[in-house]
Amino acid sequence: MFQKLLIANRGEIARRIGAVARSMGVKTVAVYSDADVNLPFVKEADEAVRIGPAPAKDSYLSIPAILEAAKKTGAQAVHPGYGFLSENGEFAQACADAGLVFVGPPPEAMARMKDKSQARKLVSAAGVPVVPGSDGVLPDVQSALEAAERIGYPVLCKAASGGGGIGMAAAKDPAELEKVYRQCTDRAKAAFGREGVYLERYFPAPRHIEVQILGDTHGHLIHGLERECSIQRRHQKVVEEAPSVLFANGRNAALADTLFTAAVKAAKAFGYANAGTVEFLYSDGQVYFIEMNARLQVEHPVTELTTGLDLIGWQLRIASGEKLTVKQEDVKRKGAALEFRIYAEDPVKYFPSPGPLKVFQPPTGEGVRLDSGYAEGDVVTPNYDPMIAKLIISGATRDEAIARAVKALESFRIEGIKTNIPLHLRILKDPAFSAGELDTHFLDHHAKP
Repeated sequence: MFQKLLIANRGEIARRIGAVARSMGVKTVAVYSDADVNLPFVKEADEAVRIGPAPAKDSYLSIPAILEAAKKTGAQAVHPGYGFLSENGEFAQACADAGLVFVGPPPEAMARMKDKSQARKLVSAAGVPVVPGSDGVLPDVQSALEAAERIGYPVLCKAASGGGGIGMAAAKDPAELEKVYRQCTDRAKAAFGREGVYLERYFPAPRHIEVQILGDTHGHLIHGLERECSIQRRHQKVVEEAPSVLFANGRNAALADTLFTAAVKAAKAFGYANAGTVEFLYSDGQVYFIEMNARLQVEHPVTELTTGLDLIGWQLRIASGEKLTVKQEDVKRKGAALEFRIYAEDPVKYFPSPGPLKVFQPPTGEGVRLDSGYAEGDVVTPNYDPMIAKLIISGATRDEAIARAVKALESFRIEGIKTNIPLHLRILKDPAFSAGELDTHFLDHHAKP
């Protein structure tokens, strides 16, 4: 095991990685921008290095600044967390070239996943079911129109280098496709530096199911069961849970086996190692691969709480060359867990609400876990994602987890800014949520203010 780890991230995930590393006897180095100098993840680290001003492009996205911080502190490894540089193959390679261990998949595996249209081809060849779509990137509007005729409307236009819902839009007819094609190419170029887009069939009300993957560098790869992330707003996840209601208590066992087998096949096709997630859509009794994320997911705690896997601990062990000692048959589900992303935003209009946390009093009690990037008195900056914390609730059953979650959210006191806690309570109290009737358009029809 390496002795010093630089954490190339901020907020709650930097704090969580730091805590796990220190519990394993590894010294930690935080890197921070001017906006984050007083946050808990900086104070708790063994060392902290300023890497630039508030804008992410000048700090958390600056590969030279992060590598210089690693050199200055003598760090031997780098954990990218999620977001920022976590899926940047160039960063992973730059770490390797600098003699640093990158806590994540090999750069070559990341390269295979980077172009999502090519990734579809790779996993399809491995026998993984994919969403019907175009054969690679579409160079112009005419090629997109021709592909859409083959696929059938409605279609979803997606950035080939995308993620997080950026550069993604649906079209119900040729006129709308011409419009969204141009929108998606523009957004893809602005966000990812590349215009390439492709098409997939658009399912009007799918469920979003994902499978946790864990593999070492010695050829041992397992899945960590599934999570459901169907409740979304503008393709951004809002509430996540494990298990999915689709598969709880042994339901749809044959489909679950298909899902897990497909996830492992996809990961092997990419040559994957470390922790990652294979994402699927579920519609009309079928599952379809959409992409693989080469990093830890925001929602990984619901897997940890229901399987007992310490995903960050295993990330560090695998990166240091250790063998994964967990066998597939050892991975069993116990109970249920829900995760709520607590955002600094208006719960009705969804506008960001940065500012000082005049009061920050999280809930406590049975089955309550909080992964927070802030403490009372801290200022939530407008420079980054507005997530303040993740509230993760577990219970012996889904119903018990829901009841505990309502109690926890109702007792969560935050003053000085607006938060989306009222939205989470509306979701929990909606009969469709209790019944497990979920899809990616849930918020279009339910949990209204």
